[in-house]
Amino acid sequence: MAIKTVSVLGSTGSIGTQTVSLLQADPDRFRVRALVGGRNVVLLAEQAIGLRAELAVIDDPAGYPALKAALAGTGIEAACGPAAVIEAAGVDADWTMAAITGAVGLPSTLAAIRRGRAVALANKEALVCAGEVMLEAVRAHGATLLPVDSEHNAIFQSMADGNRDAVDHIVLTASGGPFRTWSTEEMARATPEAALRHPVWSMGAKISIDSATLMNKGLELIEAARLFGMTNEEIGVLVHPQSVIHGLVYYRDGSVLAQLGSPDMRIPIAHTLAWPGRIATAAPRLDLARLGTLEFAEPDPVRFPALRLARAALREGGGAPTILSAANEIAVEAFLARRIGFLDIADVVERVLEELGPQAVENLDAVTDLDQSARRAAIRACAAHARDAA
Repeated sequence: MAIKTVSVLGSTGSIGTQTVSLLQADPDRFRVRALVGGRNVVLLAEQAIGLRAELAVIDDPAGYPALKAALAGTGIEAACGPAAVIEAAGVDADWTMAAITGAVGLPSTLAAIRRGRAVALANKEALVCAGEVMLEAVRAHGATLLPVDSEHNAIFQSMADGNRDAVDHIVLTASGGPFRTWSTEEMARATPEAALRHPVWSMGAKISIDSATLMNKGLELIEAARLFGMTNEEIGVLVHPQSVIHGLVYYRDGSVLAQLGSPDMRIPIAHTLAWPGRIATAAPRLDLARLGTLEFAEPDPVRFPALRLARAALREGGGAPTILSAANEIAVEAFLARRIGFLDIADVVERVLEELGPQAVENLDAVTDLDQSARRAAIRACAAHARDAA
């Protein structure tokens, strides 16, 4: 296999560190052009030195002196700030991991797409908040989007023959999160600590809370619609506590193709990294005999209203998904800070969607403006909940 040049945006986060571990396991196959981190200067410097990267960028300018000092004498260039992040995203590389989460990752993801190469997409917001903008850039520049989310990667693998016209519908699976069997009354008293204890996956705080509310699956539903050209009605969701089957594709002839694997993000990351080939990983091998039983159930729309809100946002289109995502980010932050309750998260999102109403988003600036408006509205809604609870 020829040497592949790669860049990792968000290398110090959960997806980024797992990507780095795969690169470190096969250093002769990959050449690292750029690594981008947020605030963790020590880890970024270690990664850059270990991978012999050409460029290391820290988003927080306050970390630049320490990064530059750590890389002194290594020949690795150091840079800092949002402009440098975008510049790093545009560095010529065969493959770029876009793993800077949240709306802050949109400009760098768009810059990577505009380079016209392969982009491994781990930033949900790219297609949720700015789907039309991103997909237009993909078409204009001939880029290839490779989905990293385990569910979307599963669908991507199960549609490998590219015969989209033969597909009837797809199904995304959800673990159900830590509150899968909890009553509404119990969830009303849920603490951040309880919500962060995911029964299967090891993830960051934001995505763990989204998994607990099922908003994560709602965002994935919107992302799947845009990735695979599906309508709301063509995408189903099943609760699957074992998290072994990650996605299913139902074909018109009655065939169903599913991708199975241990719940380990190194598997979908490795798939995108080596695509269209395959590389070895240290992820646990799936032992179906030992597992024994696989369970499936329909999600409960009463206890988990986030899915309903996401479907409504997808149907409305325009800026509705942008509002949904931004309001959810603020509500999750407020819950983690104990300013609102767990059930208030979905209520805040619904209030903001109703307050802002239909919106058009024609470019990234419009997406950014609407994102900020939704965040301000969500802050007000969280404050109202806090006053009501006081």
